[in-house]
Amino acid sequence: MIYDKLPVVILSALASEKKDATNSWIASWILEHLEEASSMGIKQIAEACHVGTGSVSRFCKDIGFNDFAEFREALLRTDAHFERTDASSFEARRNAWLTHVSGAMKTAAESISQKQIHKLCEDMRKYEKIAVFGMLKGISAAIAMQVDMRMLGRHVHTSVSYAEQTEYLKQAGKDTLIIIFSYTGSYFSYDRFRGSEKHLVLPKIWMICGSAQKQPAYVDEVILFQSEQDQIGHPYQLQTVESILMQEYAAMKEEEKQ
Repeated sequence: MIYDKLPVVILSALASEKKDATNSWIASWILEHLEEASSMGIKQIAEACHVGTGSVSRFCKDIGFNDFAEFREALLRTDAHFERTDASSFEARRNAWLTHVSGAMKTAAESISQKQIHKLCEDMRKYEKIAVFGMLKGISAAIAMQVDMRMLGRHVHTSVSYAEQTEYLKQAGKDTLIIIFSYTGSYFSYDRFRGSEKHLVLPKIWMICGSAQKQPAYVDEVILFQSEQDQIGHPYQLQTVESILMQEYAAMKEEEKQ
């Protein structure tokens, strides 16, 4: 995977929490001290963040972990890095980036299934409620879809916070369509409660992703696009598919008027 769970949920907390909130403060400190934090216990992290151990424990649960032990295990596995081109000058780096991104967008556009795009559009016309989610750069495609759907006269729900996303999923019923933008074909721990007693009223879930690996069991339908699974092409491929999906949805809506 491009991003491990830990940096994804921590960055999500930073993006969705108020700057002076306790969770935001803890997330910021951990991101700046990943290597150091991996060898620390809950009490040491609490002292470093100037909060109580209860605050650290709540933070771990708020960002999607069962407890501090699971959070600590993720800390030990985390390998955050940034990908860049190897070009030696500004012009060369700019051109290399442009070539890579335009190629990634073209690949995504040409590799998606028209049948699946049309099928998702039909579901979007059918379901009473729609929510669209994603993590980190994937949320940019989700927000773009929310804006595009509003311009097409339809409201869809989205949220930057991973905790708020999963809480929405827990409450969603059979009248709800969920669309998840996930570059790697994963969405962490939703499978933990997918098989609960609410199984008869669970929402229909679509995933738009660039991974050929088997998608999580809780996903009902997928739209796959070819991808090198790199950071540089990541947001642009998801946004390309979102734009094509919206073009098809708008065309279907126009045809219904005629």
